[in-house]
Amino acid sequence: MTPLEYISQDKFQGFKPGLERMRALLNGLGEPEKKFRCIHVTGTNGKGSVSSCLASVLTAAGYRTGLYTSPYVICWNERVQVGGEYISDADLADAVEAIRPVADAMEDAPSQFELETAIAFWHFAKVGCEFAVIEVGMGGAWDATNVIPAPEAAVICAMALEHTAVLGKTLDAIARVKAGIIKPGCSVVSYANEPEAEAVFEEVAAGNGCRVRRPDFSALNVTCSELDGITFDFGPRKDLFIPLAGSYQPKNAALAVTTVDVLRERGIYISEDALREGLKNVRWPGRFELLRRDPIFILDGSHNPQGMQVTVESIKLHFPGRKLWFLVGVMADKDVAGIASLLGPMAAGFAAVEPPNSRAMKPAELAALLTERTGVPAVPFDTIADGVRWVAEKAGPDGVCAALGSLYFSNQVRTAVAEL
Repeated sequence: MTPLEYISQDKFQGFKPGLERMRALLNGLGEPEKKFRCIHVTGTNGKGSVSSCLASVLTAAGYRTGLYTSPYVICWNERVQVGGEYISDADLADAVEAIRPVADAMEDAPSQFELETAIAFWHFAKVGCEFAVIEVGMGGAWDATNVIPAPEAAVICAMALEHTAVLGKTLDAIARVKAGIIKPGCSVVSYANEPEAEAVFEEVAAGNGCRVRRPDFSALNVTCSELDGITFDFGPRKDLFIPLAGSYQPKNAALAVTTVDVLRERGIYISEDALREGLKNVRWPGRFELLRRDPIFILDGSHNPQGMQVTVESIKLHFPGRKLWFLVGVMADKDVAGIASLLGPMAAGFAAVEPPNSRAMKPAELAALLTERTGVPAVPFDTIADGVRWVAEKAGPDGVCAALGSLYFSNQVRTAVAEL
């Protein structure tokens, strides 16, 4: 049984609230989560981009830095990185070998996400990470990652209604769950969300003796935006560059820069050169990523209306007035009608496909909904590769294609585009 086969067993499946299993699992491993300093990142949209920026900056500053994110785009190993390098298959096997006897002995079996989080923490401790940037899986308060001690910074990215069956049906309720990563002694950096959410963060931070910092987006000025990256000024800093193309990325970068300033105030040395170098070297695949130029083929993992709204803004910025051929795959529990309404006005046509996930909407159902909501023809495909070929043929060498709706099909899209 391979390491990934082990953690994917049926007994580890399903969402399990509470932190008791995670604490028991880590206690059995010698509490690896206490052997490095953390930056904890939550929110709805932008968590991965902000986490990657912070990890890249800390690495450029000379710190041995771990990065834990989810889900993966190319391969599972990318979820656990040190110094920008994916965990090797051998190190993954070592981590699972260490965790397996502890997990198998637990009467209340841990969830797969808890096992994956333990793999990351064990590996970071083993290789001597000084810092780890930890992205929350879902929510905050009861997320498996929240067993860490007080982080150096609790970072809250852009907020929206999400996972309402688990996190709550209002922004206030969801904000309270996400605010669960705020602990006494940490610094808090928030995106400057809706006032309803920010009031919750202020309340929880004050209750923990913490102060909330927010980026001053009025001081953010994009000077050049191209498909291979964005140059921007932020406050007194001029000509910062990130090799990420989405129109939303400068705000994510500004949140990361604000967090860096907060870390400096806590005595963590990060030079201006390291800040610039880290931003310049950040890698975050699957977010308004250019896969090909003839035709242009964009891959973006937006999967809710708020995320799709900023993706639509990016499309309008780079391809004003043009109609695109969209490859769409979504989870059935997402607001598909809302996503369709955003894409309809700029769609030449849709290919509906099924991402490799049990929650995915079937292509025929998705195609029918897209056609009904937009009036634009949508064709279902049995395979992602067939859908990729179809939109590329329809677009022609001078057209524009975009694969949207899920991160889960990113690897298959990438492979199919490479074979065009």
